[in-house]
Amino acid sequence: MFNNKNFSLSHFKNDFPAAVVVWLVALPLCIGIAQGSNVNAFSGLIAGIIGGLVVTFFSGSKFGVSGPAAGLITIVVAGIATLDGDNDASIFFLAVFLSGVIQFLLGLFRLGVIGYFVPTSVINGMLASIGLILMLKQIPSIIGGYKGLNPDAYSAYTDAEKLDLHLLTKLWIDTKSAIMDPTTGAIVIFAICLGIMLLWELKFFKSKPLFQYMPGSLVAVVVGSVLAYLFSTTGADSGSSLAIIAEQKVGLPQAVKDWDFKNLIKFPDFSHLANIQVWVVAFTIAIVGSIETLLSVEATDKLDPDKNISPTNKELKAQGIGNAISGLIGGLPITMVIVRSSANINAKAKTQWSAIYHGILLLISVFTFPTLLEMIPTASLAAILCVLGFKLLKLKKVIEMFKTDIQGAIVIIVTITAVIATDLLTGVGIGFALAMFFLLRKNYELAFISHIDEENKKTVISFAQIVSFLNKGALMQTLQDIPNGSKVKMSAKKCHTMSNEILEVIKDFRDISSKINNIDLELIGFDKFLPSDDIESS
Repeated sequence: MFNNKNFSLSHFKNDFPAAVVVWLVALPLCIGIAQGSNVNAFSGLIAGIIGGLVVTFFSGSKFGVSGPAAGLITIVVAGIATLDGDNDASIFFLAVFLSGVIQFLLGLFRLGVIGYFVPTSVINGMLASIGLILMLKQIPSIIGGYKGLNPDAYSAYTDAEKLDLHLLTKLWIDTKSAIMDPTTGAIVIFAICLGIMLLWELKFFKSKPLFQYMPGSLVAVVVGSVLAYLFSTTGADSGSSLAIIAEQKVGLPQAVKDWDFKNLIKFPDFSHLANIQVWVVAFTIAIVGSIETLLSVEATDKLDPDKNISPTNKELKAQGIGNAISGLIGGLPITMVIVRSSANINAKAKTQWSAIYHGILLLISVFTFPTLLEMIPTASLAAILCVLGFKLLKLKKVIEMFKTDIQGAIVIIVTITAVIATDLLTGVGIGFALAMFFLLRKNYELAFISHIDEENKKTVISFAQIVSFLNKGALMQTLQDIPNGSKVKMSAKKCHTMSNEILEVIKDFRDISSKINNIDLELIGFDKFLPSDDIESS
């Protein structure tokens, strides 16, 4: 299943250092994405480990790194809320398993091209809406230190699938109250960690080798953890609300610390196989995850210094195997992730072993440093997720589209609005429908060109390569507007496909309208569409 060249051990001196860099990027992201998905951190780490150890083995991408992705957070949150409610997400893990089976079948039936049929504007709108919701959902972690925020209000934010006016109003009121409290440790940690993340985005920091090998997310996590420790130590005796309590830190299952494998793995509940909602969530994860993977494959191949072309169908099968296994043991959905893949390339990896090494390092981290992982405050993870969410917005690209492609920009805005107002699948469907409407309208306008040949006093109608039934109305209107006694030339020389509906309009015009209105009609290139006796009779 794998390419020996891509798995050569001869490049250990390059691959292992690259793996360390990717591990440092992936560790806080796995935990942060789990936090954003309202599941325990171990589920995110499982997905990262499987992405490194399993998906890489079956993948055809030389530098691709897989794991839990921010783009699926809203689907996870909505899926768990719909399927499990307050239970242990066992039904949702069934959906993850089934999504893997669906993905594998997509690859098996060579449907790796599906990503190319989704308009870029719809994808950008989907990612932007996910980014916006992701940022807004971090508010509970940011203001979690505010002593006036009761548990019911806190859960109202984390459990909400939609962002209505009432919820936004509550968010604004509670945020103002939290900001007015100068003793809120969570806000301080968030602000400092956000500042670190933004500093790492500056060109100055990106250009320095030291900072390239020291991810901003890792620095933010370390600094946030140190601050949380200091706040808790200094504030314990004085009663200061700067202190970060256990609920405001990453939580790992006790089974991890006890090495209790029997209770560590969460299994899917197969008794719900007949539940239609399970299949809806599974198909949603499979389709959105596949699109995100295929986009990451394309982006990674562009960054590849060797310009390798990754086989998309093989990648879908690899992701399918990974998601099936992840769902079986209580892990989050997996996709190829461009952030980790680009870090892998920039760190000078040579083979797929770098991604496998990073998975091994994640596995070691879980069982070696559980106490250290539980020192991470959720406020620092909120800063990381806010930056990730902002990147998903791609505001620069949207602004550029308003200048170059107004229809594409409209699709993005409508998709964002629809996703926030409804849900991800419905919103994407609305965006896709609008994009198709614009496409059909453009096809309606460009299927043929009509102009006046002044020299020969003729109306010339030239058909494009493909003319479908969608162009029937426009053609009929054009023919009706031709004045009586005119000369008309219709050319189908460039046309390869012409629907029967269009041919019927042309024959009716030739046999009836042209004779009634004394129009001199010349047909050129129609011998491939009309019988020879029809052409001769004209």
